Amino acid sequence: QRILRLAEMCRRLETEEEKVLPFYPSSLAEWEKQKARRVLEELPYEPLARAMQDYLGLERFWQRFNKAKLEEKALEQARAALANRNQQLRKLLQQYLAGAAINQKVPRDPLPL
Repeated sequence: QRILRLAEMCRRLETEEEKVLPFYPSSLAEWEKQKARRVLEELPYEPLARAMQDYLGLERFWQRFNKAKLEEKALEQARAALANRNQQLRKLLQQYLAGAAINQKVPRDPLPL
């Protein structure tokens, strides 16, 4: 109940984009969606599945939680890729500066014989 109350309070803080498009589009085919709907409409036989019926209100919470986790992982991967690229650029810059320093030491006039 506390999580649901907090979710209602947080709803006011959502951006317009989050209100309109709160989740990623489903990657399921239409026949897979229909099958999932049929499974959800069936009465559960297992005790755990019956207990889960009480927590259907948390479905939006878990969808948002999973979306946030996916975005977090994507940002971590992007950060790692940028750090790798930064390291490569630093190495290239060091090579360029080392080459420029060597060129300054070499005399511009050819050595007399």
